Formats: sequence, C-alpha cells, structure tokens
Amino acid sequence: MPSMHSQVLNLAVPAFLSLVAEPFFLMVDSAVIGHVGTVELAGLGIASTVLTTVTGLFIFLAYATTATSARRMGAGDRDGAAQAGVDGVWLSMLLGVAVTLALTLCAPAVVSWFGTASSAAPAVTYLRIAGCGVPAMLVTMAVTGVLRGFQDTRTPLVVTVIAFSVNLILNLWFVIGLGWGIAGSATGTLICQIGMGLALVIVFVVRTRGTGVSLRFQPVGVLASMRDGVPLLIRTMALRASLLLTTWVAAGLGVVALASFQVTMTVWNFLTMALDALGIAGQALTGASLGAGDKERTREITRLLVRWGAWVGVGLGALLLVVHRLLPMAFSPDADVRQAVAAGLIVIALSQPWSGVVFLLDGVLIGAGDGRWLAGAQVVMLVAYLPMIFAVRFFAPTGTSAVVWLWIAFGGFMLVRGLLLGYRERGDAWMRVGA
Repeated sequence: MPSMHSQVLNLAVPAFLSLVAEPFFLMVDSAVIGHVGTVELAGLGIASTVLTTVTGLFIFLAYATTATSARRMGAGDRDGAAQAGVDGVWLSMLLGVAVTLALTLCAPAVVSWFGTASSAAPAVTYLRIAGCGVPAMLVTMAVTGVLRGFQDTRTPLVVTVIAFSVNLILNLWFVIGLGWGIAGSATGTLICQIGMGLALVIVFVVRTRGTGVSLRFQPVGVLASMRDGVPLLIRTMALRASLLLTTWVAAGLGVVALASFQVTMTVWNFLTMALDALGIAGQALTGASLGAGDKERTREITRLLVRWGAWVGVGLGALLLVVHRLLPMAFSPDADVRQAVAAGLIVIALSQPWSGVVFLLDGVLIGAGDGRWLAGAQVVMLVAYLPMIFAVRFFAPTGTSAVVWLWIAFGGFMLVRGLLLGYRERGDAWMRVGA
C-alpha cells in the first residue's frame, strides 16, 4: 500500500492541474483582453466575477459527490458511489439550464449592480456568451466529483489539458486574428467548457457500463443529491458573497482599481487551486477513512494535510514575491494598473501560508460530511467580514492604495475563517463513521 504522502501526491497533483482550468481560462482571457483595452479588462472583471460566483455556488455538485462516493467506496459499495454521480449529473444539468436562462435574460441588470457604466457593455457581451456554458461547467463538476471519490484525479487532468490548449488557441484566433474582441474571448471559453463536459460524461458512461447503476433520471435520487448538497450550497453562498462584495467595493473605487483587482483576484484564484487540490485529496482520503470506520487514520490524515497546506502556502507566497513585478506586465500596458497589481500581489503572497491551513481544514471537514456546521460557520465569517470591507469602501483612497486595502480586508476574512475551522477540527463531533 502506498504511503500517505504518496496518496496525497497522487490525488493532489492531478487535481491541481485539473482545477487550474477555470483560472487559466480567465488568465488567458485577461491577458488577451488586457491588450485590447482597460475598459474591456474591467468589463471582463465584472463578467468573470458573476460567472465564477454563480458556478461557484454549485461547487457542492463536486464536493458532495466526492464525499458521498468516497464514503461508499470506503465501505465497499462501488455501485452506490457511481449512482451518486449519476444523480449529481442530472441535478447539474437541471440547475445549469435554469442558471443559463437567468444569465442571458438578466445580464444587463446583473452588470448594473456593480455601478460602473463605462465597462457595462463588454461585461454584458461576455456574460451572455460564456453564460451558455454553465450547464457544461456544472456537469463537469459533478462527474469530476465522483471520479475523485473513486480516487481518480488523472482523467479530469487529461480532459483539462486538452481544453486549456484549445482555449489558448481559440482566444488568440478569435480576439486577435478575427478581431472579435471580448465576444471572441467568451466564444473560445464557451467551446472549451462544452467540450470538457461532454468528454467527462462519455468517460463516466463507459465506466458504469455493465454495472447495476442506472443512468436514467430518478427523481428520488436527484432530490436526495440536492438535499445532501444544501448545507454546502449555503456555505458556498456565504463564501461567494464575500468575494462578490469585495468586487462590488472595488467597482466603486474607480476603473483602475477594478481592473487591477480583476487581475489580482485571477492570480489569487489560481494560487488557491494548488491549496484546494490538497483539500480535494483531504476530501477523498477523509471520506474513505470515515467510510471504513477508521477515526485514528482520519486524525493522521488531517495532521499531515495541515502541514502540507502550510508549507505549500509558504512556497507559493515566496514564488509570488519573486514575480510580483513581472507578472503585471502580462496583463496590461497601463502603468497605473501594473503598479496597483504589483502592490496587491505582495499582500496576497504574505497571506498564503495561513490560506494553506484554511483550505486544508475546509477540505477535511467537507470530506467528513460536516456540511451543516460549515454552512453556519461560513455565515458567521461573512458577518465578521462586513465591517472590514465596508471600511475599505468608505475610507480607502483610489488607485494602488485601494487594491492594497482590499486585500488586507480579505486577509482579515481568511483569518477569521481559519480560526473557526481550527476550533471545529480540534473536537470529535465532525468524525461520523460509516457510508
């Protein structure tokens, strides 16, 4: 049997390379659109925030199926683990269609909430086109979740590498070659999202062929999947609300602050993928060990993963400090934007070690099925964040200083989050054994 370190690496490395798909899509979009114009880059910031917020609300499609399938696999019920994935895929398609209709019909109203008229038109354009890929994105989450529960993070990796390569080519072709602007960027991303979803569904169907798993729509199973995911939905809504609120504050601090925050948030999202990959390893390993009834191993996994999270955070922070002056050049020719981005990256770099601990504890508790506690705790974290971010809204200056204070406030949010998660982990109430 491989060592625990090997198991973590075997799960986390492919998971990381898969997770970076969406941030990489946005980084490619940002880099290409940033050379089209600052207004377009700011519009992309609004549209991408809306899309990541909306799709992020349904991350439970991946997290819940990972935890459920891992527990059932740990208990020796492979068919039950696969059935959880089938129900999750049907649920993801239903939710995805509803979200797409809402986004395409209400895009101007949603963009207007950010209160920046100059970048509204490109934001609406991107949102209406890329928003059509939401069903595929949610299906990708659901299938990826059950594969993780099977402790297979390599298959999503292969699909992701192909999709990212195609996305890079299409963005350059559509935006620069054909001159489609922000619409070309959105179209390239849409094509890749649909391709990823279809590829993973085909893989899943092939793997379930010849088993006792039914691929038909089963209302009872879909409702059960939704019920299990509601606590994680609430948890994610509160978390996404904090990110959305931060972007709203950035929008009120000027175009330079908003464009700079878009770039720094894109980089932050990319860094969190490395930490979230370790969290996913924690979800799969914790779910399997609790499904097998092994609390001692669960504690051992938790201690190991927290150490991993802290040290990976140190490494990411150090790397970001090295490149914080070079990285902004890839995103904008505007000197003010570059200066603000560089300053924001310093704050992000310093917060990475603590963020590593936070993401690992979050992953362990999700894998343990501790969704109800996580939902309540995340609401508390959001409430604690409100005075911090509103202080930035009313007292921070514009430009570079605004971006710095935005990230200092968000660092305060992560501090509160880590303290609450650490308090929960020290007890035993979250370790419930069995499938």
